[in-house]
Amino acid sequence: MNAADLLVESLEVEGVEYVFGLPGEELEEILFSLRDSTIEFVPVRHEQGAAFMADVHGRLTGDAGVCLSTLGPGATNLLTGVADAHLDKSPVVAISGQGGLERLHKESHQNIDVVNLFAPITKWNTRISDPEIVNESVRKAFKLAEHEKPGATHLEFPEDIAATDTDHRPLPPRNRVRRPSPDEKAVERAAALLADADRPIALAGNGGIRTRSSERLRSFVDETDIPVVATYMGKGAVSDADDHSLLTLDSGADGQAASAIDRADVVLAVGYDIAEHDPENWNPHQEKRIIHLDFEPAEVYAHYNPQVEVVADVSAGLRAIQRTDTTIETDTDWYADLRESLVADVTRHPDSDEGFSIRRTLPSLRDAMADEDVLVSDTGNHKMAIAQNYPTYDPNTCIISNGLATMGIAVPGAVAADLAVDSNVVAATGDGGFLMNAAEIETATRLGCGFTILLFSDDDYGLISAKQEDHRGEHTGTGLTNPDFITFAESFGIDAYRPESWDELGETLETVVPSDEMSLVEVPVE
Repeated sequence: MNAADLLVESLEVEGVEYVFGLPGEELEEILFSLRDSTIEFVPVRHEQGAAFMADVHGRLTGDAGVCLSTLGPGATNLLTGVADAHLDKSPVVAISGQGGLERLHKESHQNIDVVNLFAPITKWNTRISDPEIVNESVRKAFKLAEHEKPGATHLEFPEDIAATDTDHRPLPPRNRVRRPSPDEKAVERAAALLADADRPIALAGNGGIRTRSSERLRSFVDETDIPVVATYMGKGAVSDADDHSLLTLDSGADGQAASAIDRADVVLAVGYDIAEHDPENWNPHQEKRIIHLDFEPAEVYAHYNPQVEVVADVSAGLRAIQRTDTTIETDTDWYADLRESLVADVTRHPDSDEGFSIRRTLPSLRDAMADEDVLVSDTGNHKMAIAQNYPTYDPNTCIISNGLATMGIAVPGAVAADLAVDSNVVAATGDGGFLMNAAEIETATRLGCGFTILLFSDDDYGLISAKQEDHRGEHTGTGLTNPDFITFAESFGIDAYRPESWDELGETLETVVPSDEMSLVEVPVE
């Protein structure tokens, strides 16, 4: 075999089902090796879309998604999606082609230093400069991408190396590296802090939904009656149908959920990433007693300076705290009324004479979706509304980018979700983010995907306008013009709807969400 064959066979050994990417001259050997493999190469319409697909695949499955590009502009187009995976802690292996080694020491066509370009947004990356290191490089890329905390890795593959013969074979994957048991003294201190607290609260972050952490967290709150508030990426760690759930940090008409953090005297941060939610927002005076429970030590930050750090597998850490001799019990009275108010607010259907709004669309969307169905949210005003007001019942069923908070992820992310899960999928997006990667509708229809695009249109970059209005009382530089989205969607051969009343919207969602067909539902909002 040649080195490209070895790379593809190594991907097969890693269990890869899909490689998302764009073809390029320097990828010829890889593409023909993929053609003869068990892996499906999925040609997409933009490399950013490929990276987003790999990103969401990794987040939903826990197995690294794979994206592929050629050199130069192909590699630079991957950057945003790879950076998103890096900050959102999604396992991704990115592969980029490159020209022959003989021209990389000098200025040449489309030649940029891709390896150094990817260095700040990956856990590890390298150039495969010898066919004899292909198997080790692929194994290391997957091992590091999938190891907690997961993230992105990158391999650059020059075309002359790809065509070179080798007699090496893939390295077989082993069981994932297990972390040591949590430190006994740290566990005892954490349990003592929780037992001494009058109003303890758990803050569920992104790491609270990985490696069975959610299952253990649910058991923990059932046993202790400690309430849970989630970050945007921790939604579903504890079901929002559970009486212990206070939804997310910003939930409630006036962000009332944050008042629970304000009143709490101990915060148990479970898998919390400060990249996605700044602790200054909930610990502005730096007075909170914090227990940090995560796969890695806490970031050094004045507003997040834990009294105790339990560094271990999150599930194992929770189990260890439960198994101490310390009794941890919480009086539910201090948060029960808040819980009741939050639930009433997010489940209220609009009055018939109310105009369309993102927030009041969500109860109808929730009614149309089963607990296990997957909602992929783009970034914008709708992301904020979904994060705060969309009840989530299972882990990884509300996919929000909030580490990098990237626009354009919803449609390509829904493609990956539709391929990865058996449940129904909805891509929620605004008109700004939608048109960034709307071309991936063609990819979806070519693959036979069946999901719903819920498009909120306001002819504006609405989130930025709102922030400018808050700061200055006016906005500028945010206005858009749009095509007729119904005609646009139908040009791809998919059904499209623009409901004119709340009843019609609810009926439309009840029809299209469970369908196996692609569709777009436009909701014009003020």
